[in-house]
Amino acid sequence: MAGLFAAVAAAPARAAVDPAPVVAAERAFAADGLALGIRDSFLKHSAPEAIVLQPEPMLAKAAFAAAQPKGPPLVWWPLWAGIARSGDLGFTTGPYSYDGKLTAYYFTVWARQPDGGWKWLFDGGPPSDPTGAAPQGSPVAYARLSARKAGSPAKAMAEVSRAEAALAAAAKTDAKAAYLAVAADDGRIVGSKAPPPGDRAALEAELATRPAAIAFSPLGGSASSAGDLAWTYGSARWTRDGQDRRGHYVRVWRNDVGGWRLLFDELLPTPVKS
Repeated sequence: MAGLFAAVAAAPARAAVDPAPVVAAERAFAADGLALGIRDSFLKHSAPEAIVLQPEPMLAKAAFAAAQPKGPPLVWWPLWAGIARSGDLGFTTGPYSYDGKLTAYYFTVWARQPDGGWKWLFDGGPPSDPTGAAPQGSPVAYARLSARKAGSPAKAMAEVSRAEAALAAAAKTDAKAAYLAVAADDGRIVGSKAPPPGDRAALEAELATRPAAIAFSPLGGSASSAGDLAWTYGSARWTRDGQDRRGHYVRVWRNDVGGWRLLFDELLPTPVKS
């Protein structure tokens, strides 16, 4: 028995999960963006089911099917990242520049593939102001890991679907209150031209820029194998200045002590046709 205890004590502890592999995948993607150009790098690093908004959801392989010139340099770098406890679903976000001009923020959802590599599932970010953002190569902040696991992707998505339905029902009359009820204490909500919120006060200020009432309809998403992290996207409709507007939301949900909480949310309006 003593020998068994000694063997257990000598066994290496399981390495803690952190988003480093997701950050590495994002940086490799960004490096290829410079080397290969936008089209070829996006296709190289996208999963078969990856989508972009054009402005409607569209498979990346269709969106980038036509040959394109390499074009001006698109440079981006991660500053915040998260990952599932199962190490198979994650995200990163950070600023980007186009043709040398600091422009806005990107957001990418990543999934580990059967071969152990990573491919992105969604890429598209908000117009958040990147002024004052940490420079390329800066340390990346990591979102806290989940506290609970649903046990399977199917169970997780069923639970997240209920959370989304509750959020949608509340947002029809008071979008700000609906979000505050489910936002994680370290969550980020973006969509305006303000810098990404760094605290609760800034998050509430961001929500104040949104319409008072929004109608949401889910379109898709997926969850980690542990059932502790999920991403979703869907359509959104609202009224502003007497005009009907629409767009899409993209979210990351984390399974916290109190249930599923919103770790990330972006509202991306469809451009108004002139």
